[in-house]
Amino acid sequence: MKRIVIAYLHTHWDREWYREFEVFRLKLLRVFDNVLKLLENNKIPSFYFDGQVGALLDYLEIRPEKEKQVRKFIEEKRLFIGPFYCLIDEFLTDRTVFEKNLEIGLKISKDFGCTDFIGYFADTFGHSKNVPPLLKKFGIDKCIVWRGCGDIPSEFTFNGINTVNLIRGYFMDIFSSPMIIEQKAEWLKGNLDKIAAKSKDYLLLPIGADHLGVEPDIAEQISKVNRLLEDYEIKLSNPFEYFELVKDNFKQFEWNDELRDNSLTFILQGSFSARMNLKQYNVKCTYLLEQADKLQKKYGSQYNAIIQYAYKLLLKNQAHDGIYGCSTDLVHRENITRYEKIIQIANTIIEELRLKYNFKTPVMESKELIPEYKIVSKHFGVENSLLYDTQKIPVTEDFTDIYTLKYSPAVKPEINFEVKSGKIKIGNVEMEFVRFQDDGDTYNFGAVEDDKGEKAEIYSFKNNIIKTSFFDVHVDVHGKLVNFKIEWDNKLKNKLWQVKFNFKSPVTETFSEDLNTIIKREFDSNYDMRKHLPKVRGIEVKTNFAPMQRYVGAHGFGIITKGLTEYEVKEKSLLITLLRSTGIISNPKNPARSTPAGPPIEVPDAQQLGYNCAEFSVGFFAPEDYQKYIDAIFPQFVSNTLKTVS
Repeated sequence: MKRIVIAYLHTHWDREWYREFEVFRLKLLRVFDNVLKLLENNKIPSFYFDGQVGALLDYLEIRPEKEKQVRKFIEEKRLFIGPFYCLIDEFLTDRTVFEKNLEIGLKISKDFGCTDFIGYFADTFGHSKNVPPLLKKFGIDKCIVWRGCGDIPSEFTFNGINTVNLIRGYFMDIFSSPMIIEQKAEWLKGNLDKIAAKSKDYLLLPIGADHLGVEPDIAEQISKVNRLLEDYEIKLSNPFEYFELVKDNFKQFEWNDELRDNSLTFILQGSFSARMNLKQYNVKCTYLLEQADKLQKKYGSQYNAIIQYAYKLLLKNQAHDGIYGCSTDLVHRENITRYEKIIQIANTIIEELRLKYNFKTPVMESKELIPEYKIVSKHFGVENSLLYDTQKIPVTEDFTDIYTLKYSPAVKPEINFEVKSGKIKIGNVEMEFVRFQDDGDTYNFGAVEDDKGEKAEIYSFKNNIIKTSFFDVHVDVHGKLVNFKIEWDNKLKNKLWQVKFNFKSPVTETFSEDLNTIIKREFDSNYDMRKHLPKVRGIEVKTNFAPMQRYVGAHGFGIITKGLTEYEVKEKSLLITLLRSTGIISNPKNPARSTPAGPPIEVPDAQQLGYNCAEFSVGFFAPEDYQKYIDAIFPQFVSNTLKTVS
């Protein structure tokens, strides 16, 4: 008897990637016009629209006359949308924004009449253990994953959620290929055999790919293929039917850790450090927007609509190919424009409320100096009290010197910091700066096999500035923390820049922030990726790099960063990536990955030549206390925040 294969039609829709948003949207019009036509003519039973509503809204903005038809198919359970607003990364997004993504996406989906939802993560680069509880919080009890799963079954329980592992991935474009039907049947059999080896009575088969439309004769093709397949019968349906058919299988295998195993699927982990300027923008905007929202709710929620608009801008930037930094330069320039808009909105809300309710913030602008505030910068401008007054117009005579001031009370240093004999020491931890060649791309750091790297020489330490052969390092010893700000003019291409913390014993475990909680990871500290670079096709090298959010620590030593989102474990050292420059989306000759991960488009902006800045603070504290230190220093990282000082 043939095994039943439940197949669902889909398209994976990156709003922007190797082409810009408006270019892809014009293609979306053609793709989804065809989908609606096929649904209307009963040529296909249903269509799964990639787990997000963003693409549908992009479509309806140009095709508003199609909304009635869209609503009809959703009501008939032939078109499935949501639950997310955008498909965002799971490791570079904080809990508040992840929940906003679900909150906004579910509201829109339900307004359109959709009632069936899956936590759909077919192409995110690994999966956080903290995502399933958030799905449950919003009433979602199903999940689909792929990358990072390793050798696990098709059906399993992922931290309490019934989850399907797409054994062969979502990228099944065979029915759009120029092969004859016999070749398609043979190709399908090979893939179905591999899915069957990890499945029980039923198999799940996605049919679709990135930005791919549905073939008009898809039903006829499947009918012909079924006559040639001896062991399988493909049935066009939807993933919800599959979940119902296999509902008794999920409890037979449980997985309660993160999914970042790249032995069978690429997790493209260099994307956590590509275009570090985007990661820094993302952290700043996330923090500022949350503070603006908290503050406006305290005083009456009159900014709700603009806050919602700003969160949508942020979510569009967190779409996975956007936040990963693996798109074209034009795409990421638009990302930066959106980030700047978010900063403008958040700062304006905070400043208007500050002026109205007369409180102080850690960073302020004033034409007068304020006790306990130090001067950060000075510019020629107008006081905000005039700029935000709707009954006044600033005139030439109002322009004067305006100071940017930072709250800086005198705090006695409580940590031992010294620069001596060419070495930087924080307590018993030695700190140094290192640099390596990077022959990779925006997806993967490309380690060079025999590269021993370069170490920065320490020239001097005077007036709280460490002069090195790489850059100047500004130091502020403040209470139990040492704060560092590095600014430099980068003139080098294809390099990995790191700050390295050396301990007395090997680093075998780390604690880092993931969706605003602490997770523990274990490492083989002796593993060296340069000794395991792949020699055969289809392999991505395992590394000791891992994603982080604002905090990582080891051996009771903690590092808090502003948008430095990647760390590495190497013997007795913990390293934080300051910058990774590369000039191509996907390098076919990347030594760390033996097959391409995307198009070989040159992206000069990803080299981040010119001005660069990296900020972080370090100290000795337990992982469970990390939030206290973030609360203490993060207001100093960004302008105009909620936390008042008087």
